[in-house]
Amino acid sequence: MKKILVKNPVVELDGDEMARIMWSFIKEKLILPYLDVDIKYYDLYVMNRDKTNDRVTVDAAEAIIKYGVGIKCATITPDEGRVEELGLKEMWRSPNGTIRNILGGTVFREPILISNIPRLVPGWKKPICIGRHAFGDQYRATDFLVRGSGKLSISFTPESGEKQTYSVYDFNGDGVALAMYNTDESIYGFARACMNQALNKKWPLFMSTKNTILKKYDGRFKDIFDEVFEKEYKKAFMEAGISYEHRLIDDMVAAALKWEGGFVWACKNYDGDVQSDIIAQGFGSLDLMTSTLITPDGRTMESEAAHGTVTRHYRLHQQGKETSTNPIASIFAWTRGLDFRGRLDNNKELVSFVHKLEEACIETVENGKMTKDLALLTYGNDLKKEHYLNTNEFLSAVDTGLQEKLG
Repeated sequence: MKKILVKNPVVELDGDEMARIMWSFIKEKLILPYLDVDIKYYDLYVMNRDKTNDRVTVDAAEAIIKYGVGIKCATITPDEGRVEELGLKEMWRSPNGTIRNILGGTVFREPILISNIPRLVPGWKKPICIGRHAFGDQYRATDFLVRGSGKLSISFTPESGEKQTYSVYDFNGDGVALAMYNTDESIYGFARACMNQALNKKWPLFMSTKNTILKKYDGRFKDIFDEVFEKEYKKAFMEAGISYEHRLIDDMVAAALKWEGGFVWACKNYDGDVQSDIIAQGFGSLDLMTSTLITPDGRTMESEAAHGTVTRHYRLHQQGKETSTNPIASIFAWTRGLDFRGRLDNNKELVSFVHKLEEACIETVENGKMTKDLALLTYGNDLKKEHYLNTNEFLSAVDTGLQEKLG
C-alpha cells in the first residue's frame, strides 16, 4: 500500500530494557511500513544518558518544543543499585521529570477500555481522565531532619520590600520539616490545559484540593481555576454542554467511585500521582493506560508509555527465555502522539490510520488474543498456557488485525 505522508516531523525518545525491545518491534512493524514520517531520534538509553551527562534528555525536550510532538519509550531512573550495577557516573534524574520541567504543561492519564478485561470498579463504564499538575509541591520540596529542641520558621525575602517571616513549630525533640512551593504562572497553565482537555473531550471538569486546610496554598489553586473559568472558558463550556466544579479531594475520591466515569479530574501533583495509578488498577491494568503531557496552549505534546521498563521480563529475555509482555501502552504512546501530529497538521488520513491501529489492539484482546498479564485478570486461577500469547505473537496478531482494517 502507499504510505501515508506525515507532513511534519515527530521526535522519538528511545528507552530501556524490555520496553525498548517492544518499542523497536512497534516502530518497525506497525509504524514505518505504513507512514512516510520524518523521525527525529534521541536515544535515552541509560548508558547514553550517562555518556552525554544527560544532555541527550535536554536536547530531546528542546526538539519536542521545536517540532511540537514527542513520542517516548519507558526509561530507567537509576537508583543506587543501578548506579553500581551499570557503572554510571551518578544517579541521573528521571528523564520524565527533566522533560516536564522544560516543556511545562499537564500530564493527562486515561485508561484504555477493553470489554473483556475485568474491572476492579465495575461501575466505571467510561474512561476517567486524570490531569496531573506535574510541577512543584512535594516533588520540588526542601525537606530535612530536625535534631533536638528548637524553633522552626520560614521566611521570604522579596527583591523589594520587607522580609516576611512565619513561625511554624516549636520542637521539643527530633522531627522532620518540609517547605514546598508553586507558582501562579504554572497554576494558570494547569487550569488552561485542563479546561482545553475537557472541551476537547466534551466531558465535565472537576478540580480537587484540600483548601479547607491549606487555605492559602490550595486556596490559590481554587481561586485561579475559578478566575480562568469565569473569564476565559465559561461561554465555551456552556456551548459544549459541559460544566466545571471544584470539590474537596476526599469528596471527589468518594464521588469518583460512585460515578460511571466520563469526566476530566484536575489533580495537584501528589494527588495526580496517586489517583492515576488507582484509576489504572480500577479499570484493569497500568499497562492499559495512556499518558500525555500537553502544554497550556495546546500546541505541544509528549506521549509515553505509563509503565516502567519491565526489568523482570528483560532478565528473562537476556537469558533467551520467552516473555509475554504487554505492549499496548507503548503502541498507544505512538498512536496518541501521531494523532496529535495529525490534528495539528489537519492530516485526516493519518488520524484515521492511528485510530485503526488502536482499534486493532483492542479488538485483538477482545477476540481472546492477549498477553499473560491480561489473561491472569481474565482467567485467574484457571489460567492455562493456551490462554495467552508471547510478546512477538501478540504484536504479530495486532499487525494482522491492522492489515485487515486497512484492506
